[in-house]
Amino acid sequence: HAGRTLGDWLRHRAPGQPLSVAQAVGAVTQAAQLLGWLHRQGVVHRDIKPDNLHLGDDGVLRVLDLGVALSGREPEATRRLHAGTPSYMNPEQWPGYEKNGDPAGQLPDAGSDLFALGVTLYQLLCHGRLPYGEVVQYQLGRYHRDPVPPSRHNPGVPIWLDQIALKAVARNRAQRFETAEELLLALERGASRPLSATGPQPLMQRDATALWK
Repeated sequence: HAGRTLGDWLRHRAPGQPLSVAQAVGAVTQAAQLLGWLHRQGVVHRDIKPDNLHLGDDGVLRVLDLGVALSGREPEATRRLHAGTPSYMNPEQWPGYEKNGDPAGQLPDAGSDLFALGVTLYQLLCHGRLPYGEVVQYQLGRYHRDPVPPSRHNPGVPIWLDQIALKAVARNRAQRFETAEELLLALERGASRPLSATGPQPLMQRDATALWK
């Protein structure tokens, strides 16, 4: 298909010609529709990122590379194998992130794809910046701070979209979107039904060792 991936666009965009907010929202809206369909079939992509989202010249967004996708019929040992790109992986997949969680890390699920799509939305709005910066495996310290609202990097981002992006990449899983349909509804409602802003999480909740430090 003619066109290019969103990752290629971010790397080779013309100076002074960033992706517009409307284009970013349009691309992520299509991606949410596709993920919703995959999740209803029981499929988890596991590697959603700009390089795997192809925007055709026909305006159609296509999800690429299902090489590490899970169908739900694999043995648990296969599901346990880490796959995907660290900077786009939800933090609870890493061992040791959740005190009372699985010591080996949480298994990937539909929520993992939604977090990765949230990181992608943030990156598109912020001209390539990642909410937690570049993350390498087991670099849990990256997740002890709240992301900066996209509008701080791009004044053209409206407040309602700030709130959607921050909810999508929240460190606390309970604060994120539960389904692709919920994210899609928030994007479609936009400014007419904005989400309520979530306050910053206290430092002691973000990093329990902060007191000792």
